[in-house]
Amino acid sequence: MTLDLAVIGGSGLYAFEGLENTERHSVDTPFGPASGDIVTGDFHGKRLAFLARHGESHTVPPHRVNYRANLWALHSLGARRVVAVNAVGGIRDDMGPRTLVVPDQVIDYTHGRYTSFNDVEGAEVRHIDFSEPYTESLRQAILAAARAEGLAIIDGGVHGVTQGPRLETRAEIARMKRDGCDLVGMTGMPEAVLARELDLEFACLALVANFAAGAGDEAEISIEEIFAHLKAATANVAPILGRLLSPA
Repeated sequence: MTLDLAVIGGSGLYAFEGLENTERHSVDTPFGPASGDIVTGDFHGKRLAFLARHGESHTVPPHRVNYRANLWALHSLGARRVVAVNAVGGIRDDMGPRTLVVPDQVIDYTHGRYTSFNDVEGAEVRHIDFSEPYTESLRQAILAAARAEGLAIIDGGVHGVTQGPRLETRAEIARMKRDGCDLVGMTGMPEAVLARELDLEFACLALVANFAAGAGDEAEISIEEIFAHLKAATANVAPILGRLLSPA
């Protein structure tokens, strides 16, 4: 199978509207089952694969996602270029709700997750270069596509990845801000490093659903408001990726 793009959908993105001639694929992997079936279809004249990271009914929490199986399954179907859509909280002042960001760096605060394909008996241990966790050419292509659609989008930022599924305390966000984080999410790692181990082009399209604890004016974070902001931001994903696939 030839795929022009693979998309991993985060919270709020459980299906990819606009796909035509769709097929569903349940892929066996050496690492167990993926989060669900991979749906392939035609989109803007190209072949796209979509996988809902949390499952199509949002039944898989961030720390239980089988990231290895997800990336392996996409790769085995022919994916070589992957856009990960991540719902995040904004820490930096200009990264408020509904902002679109294409981060360029990661700080990993997660624990207990399988972070490498090397963690199986007989596997070759690879010490990959992860200085730049995202593929710069794909980052720039996403930015250009968004701007061509007339959408405001921020180039760069540090994506801090926490364990979840709970939201963070004010003290944790204050620490992350001191560390240099601009965004906080729960699913950016080990996804990015696993993509690198498979030599995939990989970039993150971050959708800001809320200000992180203590980063905005809100006394409390409302889950209802989070999903309202996320729904509005998610509406921009298909136009951006359509332009990415058909830039002219």
